[in-house]
Amino acid sequence: MQDLQAPTKKFRPEIEGIRVVASLLVAVYHIWLGRVSGGVDVFFIVSGFLITTSLLSRMEKVGRIHLVENYLGLIKRLIPLAFTVLLFTTILSIFIMPQVQWSQIISEVIASAFYYENWQLAFNSVDYLAQDNEASPLQHFWALSIQGQFYLTWPFVILFAFLLARKLLKLPPRKTLLSILIFLFVISISYSVYKTNVNQPWAYFDTFARVWEFSLGGIVALLIPYVKLKRMVSSLLGWLGLIIICLTGILLPVSTVFPGYAALLPTIGVILVILSGENSNRFGVEKLLGSKPFLWMGSLSYGFYLWHWPLLIFYLTYFKTEEVSLIGGLGILFLTFGLSLITTKGLEAPVRKLNVKQSKLKIVAAAFTFIVPVIIANIWWGTQLPEKDAQGQVVYSKEKYPGARVIYEEDVPPTDVEPIPTMLEIKDDLPYFYSEEGCVTRQGDRLPVCSYGETENPKYTLALVGGSHSGHWFPALNEFAKELGIRLDVYNHDGCRFTDDDFGGVITEECLDWNELLINKLIEAPPDLVFTTANVNKGDTIPIGYLNQFRKLEGITKILAVRDNPRMAEDIPLCLEREEDPMNCTKPREDALSEIPPWENTEGIPSNVQFVDLSDYFCDETTCHVIIGNVIVYRDAHHLTSAYVRTLAPVLKEYVQKALEEE
Repeated sequence: MQDLQAPTKKFRPEIEGIRVVASLLVAVYHIWLGRVSGGVDVFFIVSGFLITTSLLSRMEKVGRIHLVENYLGLIKRLIPLAFTVLLFTTILSIFIMPQVQWSQIISEVIASAFYYENWQLAFNSVDYLAQDNEASPLQHFWALSIQGQFYLTWPFVILFAFLLARKLLKLPPRKTLLSILIFLFVISISYSVYKTNVNQPWAYFDTFARVWEFSLGGIVALLIPYVKLKRMVSSLLGWLGLIIICLTGILLPVSTVFPGYAALLPTIGVILVILSGENSNRFGVEKLLGSKPFLWMGSLSYGFYLWHWPLLIFYLTYFKTEEVSLIGGLGILFLTFGLSLITTKGLEAPVRKLNVKQSKLKIVAAAFTFIVPVIIANIWWGTQLPEKDAQGQVVYSKEKYPGARVIYEEDVPPTDVEPIPTMLEIKDDLPYFYSEEGCVTRQGDRLPVCSYGETENPKYTLALVGGSHSGHWFPALNEFAKELGIRLDVYNHDGCRFTDDDFGGVITEECLDWNELLINKLIEAPPDLVFTTANVNKGDTIPIGYLNQFRKLEGITKILAVRDNPRMAEDIPLCLEREEDPMNCTKPREDALSEIPPWENTEGIPSNVQFVDLSDYFCDETTCHVIIGNVIVYRDAHHLTSAYVRTLAPVLKEYVQKALEEE
């Protein structure tokens, strides 16, 4: 059986131009438009095209792929610039970025260094507690991580195809590889479309939802000899492809609809440009993309992509702004270009010149020269973060940090102390159960439960149910659980609520399934008291889904529902680091709370429900505060710090004790 025709070997200068366009688009869209351009999808299909072409050529020329030499070649191309940027970003982050983001940035440096940043961001996208993370100067490494994973695995795809063709099936290798790539394309794009539909934030960073783009590049590399175009058609298609690539980010909301079928748009644009280059003529787009300026810039495109994002984030943070001016953006581009030029020519070029056959040890030594300082710097940086006790808590002086006691005990706090938690601690100032394995449901329909307080011989059982706005009351409940003989059972599903209604699509099917399991559990083995939230945000009524759950437990157990805490306008720790006066971070009470408690506006409340309103411990008559009694109230825009919640334990204890003891 005849195999597929191999393309004529030739330099493809237009591909260097495509890289230049893609890197410029990524930077310009990020800096001035605040959008995603689709440029990384261009990188992915180009990588698939080039690597497939290169590996096929090696297999057919020498009959094998020298894996060690292949990976050393990758190391000398990827490591010098990537780790230079990582080191630079680490050092500048210590001086520029808010301390509240240090822990996040350290974890992302490590994820970027080991090429799993895309998975780090994917898990953060479904981790309710991490969804409010501010943009870090390293988030753009997600695309490099996916490419790194592709570079690592693609040689094995080629080797498998040749093994299957020559040893087992006795078929032409190129046709066998084409079949495999088509199979990967179909499976991956099907998964991508499905995952984008059900969980787009996860799909965006999911390697498996992106494999089809690399596969498509390989398919083009195999079939391109069979595409013959007339000169005029070739020219028109090439220019159309370039226009598609440039306008994808304008035509589509890339960050919210990719990488499903919508990502076919920029990849088709790339294919059109490549096909035009294969059928070159003097009016073709390849004459522009393959020109000397584009070729020269193409050698800097990798560095350009690496440098632009951290410089943008540092600019936004340093100047305390959310937008970039025209002059500021040009300055970022100029500095990006300068750093790309210096680091590419001064650091990367000497390493890239090393011969992988003759200088293996030199390449490895050079790689370690770039890698080790990044690891050491971040290990040292990590030692600056606060240590936690066995339960992840820090014990604070009640005299210095009375918190809510300044309200219910009328304590007068000292004025010469910094508020707690510190900026290094605050993002991790979570209820203890979050750190225990299996205590929180984030996906799926599991119903885990973790018990605290008096677990041996409890006098009462209290079920804390719901999502994070129920869960952040745990530190107060846990303070007095043993004292009152309470076994505190935690049923927590992040991003969920105690409801059987989806709130117009806000609540997921997984959450509703979890609620069904939960209500059946509470009916089957009823606790003495269920503790949950009474409303959402400023809502002035109790949601119908809440009432439905309450009614299912009427005559079975009692419910204590706490009014949702006020929600602020922005991330409070970041605001406090930016503003000298904490009052600039506060919110008017009338904007944060309904004038009348929600239960007073709601009919049909079942008899088994009592309510708790602690609003006066967050807001005075006019203002909802962010620091009370030297304790910071919020760890983001709407979740409470455990430090402040613990100071509310005596107040909450009275409500719980009364509810448990009433007949």
